[in-house]
Amino acid sequence: MLGPILFIMYTADLVSLIQQHCLSPHLYADDTQTYGACGPSDVGALLQKVTGCLIAVADWMSANQLQLNSDKTEFMWLTSPWRQHRLPTSGSLIGSNVVSPPATVRDLSVFIYQDLTTKTHEQQTVSRCFATLPQLQSIRHCIPTSVFNSLLSALVLSRLDYCNSLLIDLPLTHIQRLQSVQNAAARLIFSLRRSDHITDTLISLHWLRMPQ
Repeated sequence: MLGPILFIMYTADLVSLIQQHCLSPHLYADDTQTYGACGPSDVGALLQKVTGCLIAVADWMSANQLQLNSDKTEFMWLTSPWRQHRLPTSGSLIGSNVVSPPATVRDLSVFIYQDLTTKTHEQQTVSRCFATLPQLQSIRHCIPTSVFNSLLSALVLSRLDYCNSLLIDLPLTHIQRLQSVQNAAARLIFSLRRSDHITDTLISLHWLRMPQ
């Protein structure tokens, strides 16, 4: 483990190194993200800049007895849907490894798609919630209601709430998929059928609907 003073020195050196390549660093406790932007005609130049930065970072880490984990390094292009075809399919080079750009990356448990839409995040959220609900249903009558509600809130509703500011102004068709999770959770609490109306149930639980 690095001491606090040594850690700050290493962090400052790494930030300076990335900025020398005209890129913007964003450092976390155990992760570093690097951002760059360009016009459609300068994509190749940006790729060379990123590749040069990665090589410099790998060399710097090696000189300081550190190692860049190329297996966990991701490289992603973000652009509007109508410009996707203008992006290079090749990725950045780290040593002898080529990091190919994926369509989706996960950042702080938020799935970001290459066209900056949230469709992958929605799909993953809905899928995980509906995978959890049957497991909770199997123990519904084995535990007190208060405990069950706490589990439901921690394992399902928290997924709907997490980073929900990213979902502002989404089309209603997208919101309805998330709303279906909330409806299913409410029906599970009161053992309702799928055909039963849900509005009064949500009001009694003091749950705001997803658009709200």
